[in-house]
Amino acid sequence: MRDIHTIEGQYDARNLRFAILATRFNDFIVDRLISGAIDYLSRHGADPDKLTIIRIPGAFELPVVCKKLAESGQYDGILALGAVIRGATPHFDFVAGEATKGLAQVALQSGVPVGFGLLTTDSIEQAIERAGTKAGNKGVEAASALLETVRVLQQL
Repeated sequence: MRDIHTIEGQYDARNLRFAILATRFNDFIVDRLISGAIDYLSRHGADPDKLTIIRIPGAFELPVVCKKLAESGQYDGILALGAVIRGATPHFDFVAGEATKGLAQVALQSGVPVGFGLLTTDSIEQAIERAGTKAGNKGVEAASALLETVRVLQQL
């Protein structure tokens, strides 16, 4: 059997520039996502001087700021972090859906990878679980997916 050429991303963050775009709304959750992401990227060789944190009000603002960052040409990847927690009104559905669609659109239109670390949970307890307790840290998972995607795209 012939060898099959496989392209895979390497988990090596050396010489890469990342923007970490994070919401202030639900910051008690988002701060844990940021910490997890920075720890992960640092352990994989990221230079702290090449990491930039941008804080914005909430999830609805993620796409427009992400677009501006992608257009700047300054970053190899953008990590979008936030937490939208369901309440008693349909507000959750609109914010979560539009933020998700907008971030995907930015990545597709710009070609700059966007790591999706926007928690969309039914309760504060679920958000806490996903920010570093029972369900792991989704900031770490989003950083890992972003790093791998950046490295795959560099090979294509």
